[in-house]
Amino acid sequence: MSIEIKAPTFPESVADGTVATWYKQPGESCARDEHIVDIETDKVVLEVVAPADGVLKEILKAEGDIVLSDEVLAIFESGAASAAPAQAEKAAPAAAASSSKETVQIKAPTFPESVADGTVATWYKKAGEACSRDEHIVDIETDKVVLEVVAPADGVIGDILKNEGDTVLSDEVLANFLVGASATEAAPANTASSTSSASAADGDEDGVAGPAARKALSEAGLTASQVKGTGKGGRITKEDVDAAVKAKASAPAAPAKAAPAPASKPAAAPVAALGADGRIEKRVPMTRLRATIAKRLVEAQQTAAMLTTYNEVNMAPVMELRAKYKDLFAKTHNGTKLGFMSFFVKAATEALKRFPAVNASIDGNDMVYHGYQDIGVAVSTDRGLMVPVLRNTEAMGLADIESTIMDFALRGRDGKLGMNDMQGGTFTITNGGTFGSLMSTPIINPPQTAILGMHKIQDRPMAVNGQVVIQPMMYLALSYDHRMIDGKEAVQFLVTIKELLEDPARLLLEI
Repeated sequence: MSIEIKAPTFPESVADGTVATWYKQPGESCARDEHIVDIETDKVVLEVVAPADGVLKEILKAEGDIVLSDEVLAIFESGAASAAPAQAEKAAPAAAASSSKETVQIKAPTFPESVADGTVATWYKKAGEACSRDEHIVDIETDKVVLEVVAPADGVIGDILKNEGDTVLSDEVLANFLVGASATEAAPANTASSTSSASAADGDEDGVAGPAARKALSEAGLTASQVKGTGKGGRITKEDVDAAVKAKASAPAAPAKAAPAPASKPAAAPVAALGADGRIEKRVPMTRLRATIAKRLVEAQQTAAMLTTYNEVNMAPVMELRAKYKDLFAKTHNGTKLGFMSFFVKAATEALKRFPAVNASIDGNDMVYHGYQDIGVAVSTDRGLMVPVLRNTEAMGLADIESTIMDFALRGRDGKLGMNDMQGGTFTITNGGTFGSLMSTPIINPPQTAILGMHKIQDRPMAVNGQVVIQPMMYLALSYDHRMIDGKEAVQFLVTIKELLEDPARLLLEI
């Protein structure tokens, strides 16, 4: 059956495109989804693939032709056999040699609905390198977590389709993978690729620039080696040529040619640059995670009617209880240490039961009251602040809370917290006291309506029964959304936590 192969549907901002490269010729067979032609626009290079197994019958648009959105490029015969027996005979030995090798696609993870896309953060393997099954090969960074992608089997990385810094969608193909291959088997292809790249660097612009970019290079009087390509596979686009022309125009005149420096080991890549006043500055791009954290915190301050109420708690009863039972607790619960956070989580859980508005969230004009307590615990990592969630804390014991928080901390440090760990949550606790903070104003984590801030435990003189006594005190801060929570409820909620912590037996008795 004959099928029309059409150009992609261009967005409104793109008027047309140029046929850049045909990877198949009339009479050649193609496999379903095999890359057959590139269409270059003024922004990106778009790939067109075979619609089914078959043969490319006739090419209607040659390389360099201008095409419109959805214009027919070629005629394809699905299910047909190749019309080039010589090519088939030539390919037969290679096919027989690689019959045990299967090419599979390495795809980005499936993102949840709340995550639109991700960024390729780091490739740990290069094209042609061998991998073992389940070996970590690439990181995908989203606005919440960094996701690891592993090798599907023993084999070799083929073509890398998404480079570091590229934006990827859910389940988008990142690279091809040769199952069962070895690095030596992939070497000939890599050698050919290197030769092709070398010839392009020597002046053959066809391999690194499409027709539109070549025309721009010619008009600007530049060669491909003078322009850094940012397109797919290092391809030069018209935008790259324009940027090179502007950079050349703004660059200062070149000084007189100096005598060549003596051959020595190459200088290390600079990590810093001189600012306008001659002092050293270092410029580092903000990660997606940190940028999203900043955006959400600013959004919370702009949209919520946020207030903060403060109180202080005498930590002596909890500290005495912990000192008395910590060894027995660790022995009983397989080495799990008894910390302070579990007491705060249990106290907050009990207080949330008594004040449902603090456990609620705002969804547009609706107030959503939750019949469960899912408490997020803020964890500081090298990538930024993360808030994994303890589920159903009303059913968790102190040991369960402590072991889960420790697991979150370890996985957060290693960048292994998953999407499910981060989603949801009806209330949040953050502990700035671990870093020495004496008092702070925590920012609400939308769409939640409140957040509890813990701080440093510090000995202070307190009046107890008319006497001045030194007590280990901690300031507590509750930031809340006044749209949902009245001041009276917020104050009573914080007082409830204070009372439960100063008399821990009430946590067990639920009074």
